[in-house]
Amino acid sequence: MNNTAEALLTRKDVEQLSGLSRSSIYRLMHLGKFPAPLKVSYSAVRWKQSDITDWQSNLAKTCA
Repeated sequence: MNNTAEALLTRKDVEQLSGLSRSSIYRLMHLGKFPAPLKVSYSAVRWKQSDITDWQSNLAKTCA
């Protein structure tokens, strides 16, 4: 079993890492082309860093 803690990113973090705006992130999520966040409380969501890293890797492969 892996005991390594998964980093959870805020939307602002995701914007910085991806280079996407808020509206672009949610538009791509709606299209199924961007990872969905985890709901961590009633009004807060976070993205798993590994999901964003995987998305970036897959994006790089499709653009190459």
